[in-house]
Amino acid sequence: MSYIVIGATGHLGTLTIDSLLDRGIAATDIVAAGRNADRLTALAERGVRTQRIDLDDPATLEGLFSPDDTVLLISGNEVGRRVAQHGNAIDAARSVGVKRIIYTSAPKADATALVLAPEHKATEELIAASGLPATILRNGWYTENYLQAAEQARQTGTLVTSVGDGKVASASRGDFAEAAAVALIDDTTTGNTYELSGDESWNQQELAAAISATIGRDVTVQNVTSEEHQRLLVAAGLDEGTAGFVVALDGNTRDGLLGVTNGELSTLIGRPTTPLIDGLRAAV
Repeated sequence: MSYIVIGATGHLGTLTIDSLLDRGIAATDIVAAGRNADRLTALAERGVRTQRIDLDDPATLEGLFSPDDTVLLISGNEVGRRVAQHGNAIDAARSVGVKRIIYTSAPKADATALVLAPEHKATEELIAASGLPATILRNGWYTENYLQAAEQARQTGTLVTSVGDGKVASASRGDFAEAAAVALIDDTTTGNTYELSGDESWNQQELAAAISATIGRDVTVQNVTSEEHQRLLVAAGLDEGTAGFVVALDGNTRDGLLGVTNGELSTLIGRPTTPLIDGLRAAV
């Protein structure tokens, strides 16, 4: 039996492998599958088995799976291509009848206006149609997503946002990686869908205070309209589509879609989630 991590060369994948090893899983029982050859080499040096794959090319998945394997499919980051990529992995896993599949999805993926959700909802539907036993981890927001905002605040002293009074219940990427490791190891999670988020939600003023404490500079919040935010992002060099995506996410946050706290993440990992300021300090 093997624990296969698809997307192992990304940040979440690498941290998940760290957590598996910390929880006593033998390196030889872990298969790291990803695209980055250098990062695969680094994992192989730790004793982990590796396979270089490209989810756009189903041929690279040949020989990866066996019936006794438990598979973690970490959602890709190529927006617009993820459903097809995830589908290739699901089809390959189904063709050999793997023991179970775990997928990192988005909050309330099947019933939300969150701009990120449609591809995750479609992937969840592909997994359901495959008939494979599954665990769905609907990951909330990563604290590390604010690293760029922290760097901009270091340079300007300002946190520009169109979130308004919206709150975010973030947790560190390491918290979500631990949850993935637990789901891989614990068969009793099979059939469950977990809505994962940090224990506490916070607003932009609290984010600015945390960034200020982290970088050692006073940071003020500049709340702008969505239209003004779009204009500022484009002026800073983002293309219209990317800027629109960022503004839409801020709108989702303003509407409360990323602020739900329910304790499921801390229950799954057996400890409180990492507070905002601690997660920022570790990341910066």
